[in-house]
Amino acid sequence: MSISDRVQAFVFPGQGSQKVGMGRGWTERSAAAREAFAEADDALGFSISKLCWEGPEDELGLTANTQPALLATSIAIYRALLAEGGFAWNPVAMAGHSLGEYSALVAAEALDFGDALRLVRKRGKLMQEAVPVGVGGMAAVIGLDGDVLTEVAAEARSGHPDEVCAVANLNAPGQTVLAGHKSAIERAAEIAKARGARKVSILAVSAPFHSPLMRPAREKMAEHLAAVAFHDPRIPVISNVDAVPVATGEAARDALVRQIDGSVRWVESVRWMAEQAGASLFFEVGPGSVLCGLVRRIAEGARAVHLPEPELLDKWLAEAREVESEA
Repeated sequence: MSISDRVQAFVFPGQGSQKVGMGRGWTERSAAAREAFAEADDALGFSISKLCWEGPEDELGLTANTQPALLATSIAIYRALLAEGGFAWNPVAMAGHSLGEYSALVAAEALDFGDALRLVRKRGKLMQEAVPVGVGGMAAVIGLDGDVLTEVAAEARSGHPDEVCAVANLNAPGQTVLAGHKSAIERAAEIAKARGARKVSILAVSAPFHSPLMRPAREKMAEHLAAVAFHDPRIPVISNVDAVPVATGEAARDALVRQIDGSVRWVESVRWMAEQAGASLFFEVGPGSVLCGLVRRIAEGARAVHLPEPELLDKWLAEAREVESEA
């Protein structure tokens, strides 16, 4: 099968993939990337591009900055890819992990780029303000299925009716994240170890994202989302909370509201793209390669390619064509 014949899907990363210097290589090669960053600077009223390229790292790591910075970088790379010759970009589906869902909706022309940038900046602030620093926590658990972690979360809440512990991210088979009150997460970590988890890591995060503790952020963010125009996606976008495509702009808006305090169902989202849409070639559009690793674990036989720098596109195309010529 030629590379052009393989069914494509695009995936967009979320918070945690940021790094100083992201996107700069693409701007040196692509006018489309430069224009995207200029548009982002104008929409936000400050130089998000300078923050992406030069840092400082601690300022880039602030949630209210990280979210628009990642969105700007992902869309700059996406537009640069579309402007590149020599390969037919024709994704059958898109998805984004948490924040990345906004990038996917912009790429699918369901949401204006400027509107999305302003929304995610507000989203970052609201999510940070929802829970005082030190009250919440998150833990990554390796080696237990999501169903088992649901039981672990329930056990951690037992006898503590005012505390939250819930499944936040179903990232890959045997790789799940819990979120909630710090004390409940610490109990869940010990329960998970007793249940046979291979590894449990308390995450260094500023808030318990994608848990019921984010309800205040959801309520306020719903108002901001209601004030922005959404359109029907030109390409199917798989929502985090339902793991199925949103067919209309209104459905896309509703999914973003529910996503804030709902679980990221990434395993099911990737499986939908692979099994229902037939995708066998996944491109991670943004900095980093986290999603590529998850895709390979979820969709057996799928090829996953990350393109944070233009040189990686050149390398992948050269290798793919060499394999094709030898077939």
